[in-house]
Amino acid sequence: MAESETPHPDNIKPVQIGGESFLDRLLPHMKKILAAIGVIVVVLTVVFTVLWFKERARAKETALVAEVGAVASRPVRPTGEEPKPHQPSFASDKERAEAVLAAISKHSTDRITNAYRGSMAFQAGQYDAAIAAYRKAVGDAGLDGALAREGLTLALEAKATAETDAAAKQKGLEEALAAAKTIQPDADGPRRIYALYHEARLLALLSKSAEAKALFEKVKTMAEGTELSELVEARLAAIGAAS
Repeated sequence: MAESETPHPDNIKPVQIGGESFLDRLLPHMKKILAAIGVIVVVLTVVFTVLWFKERARAKETALVAEVGAVASRPVRPTGEEPKPHQPSFASDKERAEAVLAAISKHSTDRITNAYRGSMAFQAGQYDAAIAAYRKAVGDAGLDGALAREGLTLALEAKATAETDAAAKQKGLEEALAAAKTIQPDADGPRRIYALYHEARLLALLSKSAEAKALFEKVKTMAEGTELSELVEARLAAIGAAS
């Protein structure tokens, strides 16, 4: 018998030793692998559930804003005009504001600003609610803050004017005057001229005629050529007539 030759290493083909396949080696680790897959599935389920709820909440908020906008956009009928079929409208600004507030109250959302809530409450004659809402917005920057402080001034004035007790009315008007002075302290800021106009009005309501007249004269100069000029002229005439 011929003596067998020793094969060269490059000619040796790889084979599985012990008859183990890849699956045989994987089986002992299957429990760990399945457990890891289970954890991943749970994590992904939680993540996508949270995202779904967030998207659902966002959709509900969008629907709320759309509902409020739809109510607010309905027109107010001229006095004495009957409502028309299939054309929703309101008999007054107060009625529309009440409907808007009712729509807002259905859900809680930050997408309806406090200044807007205050404006609607003011138009509805709900002065305490308007004051509370405006106070939350007086610190807003720029024009938004100035409008909120102006709204607060008007709401405080309206509440004071509605008082039947003289002392309470006086106190309320003083508070409104203090608020007017904060509307726009910046000489170049938005609504500055209206801030001074409201301050002058309240001085007149508090019977501080000399101070009111001086401030109205300042506003008159600033308002030259605008619609506010006519209002100031009327206020000055009223002060002159009362003197």
